[in-house]
Amino acid sequence: MLRSVVLAGGGTAGHVEPALAVADALRAADPRMRLTLLGTESGLEARLVPARGYELATVPKVPLPRRPTPSLLAVPGRLAGAVSQASATLARVRADVVVGFGGYVSVPAYLAARRAGIPIVVHEANPLPGVANRIGARFTSYVAVSYPNTPLRGGQLTGIPLRPEILRLDRSPAAARAARVGYGLDPDRSTLLVFGGSQGARRLNDVISSVAREITASGVQVLHAAGPKNADTVLAALPADLAAPYVVRPYLDHMASAYAAADMALCRSGAMTCAELAAVGLPAVYVPLPHGNGEQRRNALPTVEAGGGLMVDDADLSAQWVSAELLPVLTSAERLAKMSAACAGSGHPDAADMIVSMIREAAASRRRQPARHAAP
Repeated sequence: MLRSVVLAGGGTAGHVEPALAVADALRAADPRMRLTLLGTESGLEARLVPARGYELATVPKVPLPRRPTPSLLAVPGRLAGAVSQASATLARVRADVVVGFGGYVSVPAYLAARRAGIPIVVHEANPLPGVANRIGARFTSYVAVSYPNTPLRGGQLTGIPLRPEILRLDRSPAAARAARVGYGLDPDRSTLLVFGGSQGARRLNDVISSVAREITASGVQVLHAAGPKNADTVLAALPADLAAPYVVRPYLDHMASAYAAADMALCRSGAMTCAELAAVGLPAVYVPLPHGNGEQRRNALPTVEAGGGLMVDDADLSAQWVSAELLPVLTSAERLAKMSAACAGSGHPDAADMIVSMIREAAASRRRQPARHAAP
């Protein structure tokens, strides 16, 4: 019987939000179940987890260098301490299953679970798995992936688990009008949502504000989350005589209502962003971050290939591109409707339920497996 689950995921929204979504699904299935989220004291989880009503247990952050550096010498000792703390948490809550979502806290959680003989479930949100989940996947046959061809052995395609408020979002015309009024927008105008993560994205800010006059002259209004440090700069760059509302916010506290208000988005392509937009059927122009190993491009590719969005390289995003490629879509109700349907078809609304089923299967397998006592 499944009584206690530990979910390990911290640092960024891409790790924390899927963990919380699975916790929500587990709690909905059995309110008596003990749910503990394992994170760090400094990550996003320190704020989000208690706010959602879950217990947070912490371990020290142990970054794993991607290449040999002097800091690598300190990893074994720090990791041993983190595994010890994770082990104490698993014992205290009598964990039946450990579910890892990648990031700093997942490695100690996987190693502690392995040592105690506790079944492990791994969820990977990105097309290319990180170091933590590559380690975790070696210890279990219960591996959930969000993209086809993710290189993790035995990966089962589930998609990214999302919050219930996203999965149940009403984007009907009436709901869209109400959401627009809530942001001080015209209830009946086509609306472009612009956002670049919690801190904004300077490239998106600069380009879209430079073409604000042409956008609003076409009849389209804008809801723009510019980032806490950038909102004043964007406001100062806007002409005073725009033909349609252009609302600038430092950030958006409630993304679901912003999605409801919008007909299209202009945004980066983090894994959570792509999954949420696909789930609600909101087409987007994706502008992948021009850094890392190209994961943001891979995140958006399935939706774009399905016809549910456009993609433009960061260096190619310009006022001219917006005029030539984005405005013709924003001003065509028929094209927006087709893209919205294609976008919604690329989502995975049952991801959380599929992962809950994997957790139950993993828990049921425990009685057939002897406890392991190997040191990490």
